[in-house]
Amino acid sequence: MNKKCFQDIVGFDDKWIIIVGLPVASVLISLLLFNEYYVRGDWPFLMVCIPMSFVYTGAFWFALRWAYTNIRLKYPHAHQIGHRLVLMLLVFILVNFVVNSLLKAVFSYLIPVHQTHPNQIVIFISALLMSSFIITLYEALAFYLQLQRATAEKADLERKNVESQLEGLRNQVNPHFLFNSLNTLIYLIPEDPNKAVRFVQQLSKVYRYVLESRETRVIPLSEELDYLQSYVYLLKERFGENLVVQTSDLQAIKGMAIVPLSLQMLFENAIKHNVISTEKPLTIEVFAEHPEQKTPSNGVKTDAHSSPTLIIRNNLQRKNQIMDSTGVGLENIRARYQMLTERNVETIVSHQYFTVALPLIELNHL
Repeated sequence: MNKKCFQDIVGFDDKWIIIVGLPVASVLISLLLFNEYYVRGDWPFLMVCIPMSFVYTGAFWFALRWAYTNIRLKYPHAHQIGHRLVLMLLVFILVNFVVNSLLKAVFSYLIPVHQTHPNQIVIFISALLMSSFIITLYEALAFYLQLQRATAEKADLERKNVESQLEGLRNQVNPHFLFNSLNTLIYLIPEDPNKAVRFVQQLSKVYRYVLESRETRVIPLSEELDYLQSYVYLLKERFGENLVVQTSDLQAIKGMAIVPLSLQMLFENAIKHNVISTEKPLTIEVFAEHPEQKTPSNGVKTDAHSSPTLIIRNNLQRKNQIMDSTGVGLENIRARYQMLTERNVETIVSHQYFTVALPLIELNHL
């Protein structure tokens, strides 16, 4: 893995800031430290002091820049600015001591009188002002660029969310599903009228849920699971024992929330891309994975400090023909989750399983 550079971590290239700022800061520092010699016009003395001021300023600048880059890498978020400032203050004290100690010997050799003028208080204040300016400039630029990116990303996510709702609704209430459901119903009416009535009731429940939840950002998992029962009922009438749905370990997490219709999308995705037959039944599992599970058998890694995760897993038996895909499915689910939480929707593909991990959201945190 390539080591991240300053621009990767902070978000901008400070090349021109250094090219312009370093000479300007050096002159300002020399004015603060050797103002008396400027007033007297002692240019032979200043011709030595100004380059030394440049070295002094450069040493401070690059030492602080290196420290800021590493601190920013560890504490990158806006709400962690307090951590960064406290650490940078400690770094400043250390850098001030080291730089002054190293350059003092050089100054003593080239400019022997520097030990009496300027005094150490002036040097400390000059270094503090310069350091504060550099860090403030970097923080302000980083904050501004983060704000710009966040605004652009929010607008993009809002656009994707609208598109996903429209495209997702078209995908969920698609003609193929309705056509297959009606075909099943036509078969049931003469064979078993009572079952046909139950089928229509479940179909009505499915479409009512789709229409009611299409503009809802999140929904209690208990409601999504109730809806899933109706949806699975319709699928089972179509596929019979060739489709196996297993749910477990869900009682403790029913108070959590989920993006609506995400389970149906994932079920449709599994059915669309996998063989379903008597010889090769498709098994779809839905179960909870709790934070304390360090090494789950399904290979999904969890954060010990995160909320539980809902796992949807199916055995992998891909169809041979190439299937048309609208690109909705997982991408729409990911886009909607990005607007709600920093946790990502994870996808794990192995030779045996296709697994999706959906972060569960606490309703009281929304």
